[in-house]
Amino acid sequence: MTHRISRRARVLAASLGAGVIVPFAAAAAPAAAAAPQVSCTSSKTGLATKLQNDITTALRGRVGTVAVGLYDRSTKTTCTLRSSTAYDSASVVKATVLATLLWDAKKHNRYLTTREQSLATAMITKSDNNATSTLWKQLGVTKVKGFLAAAGMTQTKPGANNYWGLTQITVRDEQKLLALLTAKNSVLSDNSRAYELKLMGKVISSQRWGTPAGAPSSVAVHVKNGWLSRATHGWRVHSIGTFNGAGHDYMITVLTQDNSTMQYGVNTIQAVAKAIHKDLVPTTSTTSASVLRYVPTTNPQEAIPAVPSAG
Repeated sequence: MTHRISRRARVLAASLGAGVIVPFAAAAAPAAAAAPQVSCTSSKTGLATKLQNDITTALRGRVGTVAVGLYDRSTKTTCTLRSSTAYDSASVVKATVLATLLWDAKKHNRYLTTREQSLATAMITKSDNNATSTLWKQLGVTKVKGFLAAAGMTQTKPGANNYWGLTQITVRDEQKLLALLTAKNSVLSDNSRAYELKLMGKVISSQRWGTPAGAPSSVAVHVKNGWLSRATHGWRVHSIGTFNGAGHDYMITVLTQDNSTMQYGVNTIQAVAKAIHKDLVPTTSTTSASVLRYVPTTNPQEAIPAVPSAG
């Protein structure tokens, strides 16, 4: 019996060492998955500790591999978990495709054509795959890589053979993208940033799940989500979002994989998001009646990009 227990312990330790949280079924009763370690810093006293505790609590017992990024400019608050772990992007990469299109147009000192605007709107607000494929082929991987280099998104690797949904992304790079969209910079013009955020603010209600969950009504919400299921690592479910208002200017990225269902991944992301919004914009006894929290649809939707049959 002693030998069996120590062997299980070694297997669990090896799995955790590889950055994967797995369920550990003991003989008597199943134990909850070990809580991952979130790292937070903040210029506001007590906020980092509160966020770290609440995000950890939100993830306690969740099965899967979760990466988290938070940055709030107003309080200089940062939280990270597995910031450099790579995930298949699914439809989250569509925000990068649009940023590339806008960056390239700026380089050539031109506006988007009516056709490009129509494709961009469909790609972001409805997560249209055909529109994305059209723009991806128009740009070509060389231009996508050009934008990634200009943006400092060095961990992002474009999907090969037009499988843009298999682009490799990380929390670190998605946070860099959101930072470019939400503050003046030399990569994207002010008009380009405003245009992309406008579209991310008009995502249809069935796709406004994930990071907006629990956002107070006093902040503007911009979001792009994605999900994808494959034989390896099960469901990948991701959400990126920016939030501005109530004295805060913050961005959240949550990337997940090894989910048994897409809804399980959605629930994990929304638990993290609710904790973050609550801690950054807390409800007091005097504001509880006036501060409404965003409740996403109970029937979340998202487009599944094409991928090779294997993998």
